[in-house]
Amino acid sequence: MPKTVRPHIHLVSDATGETLKSIAKAVLVQFQKSHDEVEVHTWALVRTPLQMERVVEAIAAMGGLVLFTIVDKGQRDILVKGCAQAKLQIVPVLDPVMHAVGRYFGEKAQNLPGRQHELDAEYFYRIDAMHFTIAHDDGQHLGDIDKADIVLVGVSRTSKTPTSIYLANRGYKTANIPIVPGLPVPEEVNRLGGLTDGPLVVGLTASPDRLISVRRNRLIAMNETTETEYVDVDRVRDELNMARKLCSRHGWPVIDVTRRSIEETAAAILNLQARREEQRRQQNLDLGLPAPEGRRR
Repeated sequence: MPKTVRPHIHLVSDATGETLKSIAKAVLVQFQKSHDEVEVHTWALVRTPLQMERVVEAIAAMGGLVLFTIVDKGQRDILVKGCAQAKLQIVPVLDPVMHAVGRYFGEKAQNLPGRQHELDAEYFYRIDAMHFTIAHDDGQHLGDIDKADIVLVGVSRTSKTPTSIYLANRGYKTANIPIVPGLPVPEEVNRLGGLTDGPLVVGLTASPDRLISVRRNRLIAMNETTETEYVDVDRVRDELNMARKLCSRHGWPVIDVTRRSIEETAAAILNLQARREEQRRQQNLDLGLPAPEGRRR
């Protein structure tokens, strides 16, 4: 592996991912030179085809090695095919053990996900966050967007969806809204600018060159070779300016994702979220009110 490439390992599970975390930790300590450099990403509670498709999209954007403990055949097929298309190595870590135990007992595994874990409050909260995020991807179901923990806005291909999925995996209900030239920003989104106790709204942006490169690759993947306004440099600059003005008007912070990985973008967003919750707590203390409970579980 070239020294300039930061290694990524993805742990994909239909349960809490604790089994994969233990296995990865036990293995990584044997590789001293790479242990401190590798970034481990846990994609837990992945139980529906749509969830799996979003996870595969996020993994493909980062690259790396994929370890999984998915037992449902349909879910496995989506993951395996997606990783094959992205040319990523994938390892079903429990399969050799399950096959050996099955042969020994003369019994077929039940293929029931997550049976080794208790269904505690955190488990259900993360499930709820993932369901909310999938349901509110790409501007869907705006009626209850104020129930989100975090809302991401930005033009096309600024990593809104994979970042949302990553945040959901951390337990945050995350919606993402596309900013589309020629279309008005939904009123439900504009109203968020006036909510002091509503979700954290963050704008995602990137350099025009980076956006055009990503969009061209997207068109190639869709077998579209015709140059369109989607990759026109002047049009892209106009889109970015429009998005920047929207965020400035509402006082929403903006994060440039040009040189950030998905997890680095998410970390910056979570820092903003932590700062915001601390400000709320301080305001309540100043007013003699109880400190609000943090949204993170």
